[in-house]
Amino acid sequence: MPIYEAAMKYIAEGVPTVVFGGAEYGTGSSRDWAAKGTLLLGARAVIVKSFERIHRANLVMMGVLPFEFAGDESVASLGLKGDETIDILGVESGIRPQQEATLVIHRKDGSRHEAKLRLRIDTPIEVDYYLHGGILPFVLRDLLRKAGPSVRAAA
Repeated sequence: MPIYEAAMKYIAEGVPTVVFGGAEYGTGSSRDWAAKGTLLLGARAVIVKSFERIHRANLVMMGVLPFEFAGDESVASLGLKGDETIDILGVESGIRPQQEATLVIHRKDGSRHEAKLRLRIDTPIEVDYYLHGGILPFVLRDLLRKAGPSVRAAA
């Protein structure tokens, strides 16, 4: 099925999705629209070998978790086909810059494999952006907080 149709189906069913990629993921992208498109297609995380610097930051600004494989593993070495389900463990109780996480891959045959990941939210302010759902919600909430209760009541 086309990617857009699959994304809309998963969004309608409440199934979060993850994008997997290779090295220098995001190179040549159309800057922030590449990250916006990832978010609008329902992806909650991107897991890659490495990121292009600006694209990684744009994913954070959109509220998408950027992960890199921490070891020698990659999409190819893991033999991912797209019919697996995954869990990302280690971020459920909060996030901090550069923290480690574990990718758990559940295969159709019942087997599972674990791979180490590194969260590429690199600074405390990026944690705040992510926790607010991206930079736009973060800035709007900050403006409303600074404006005082009368503006919040009108909004």
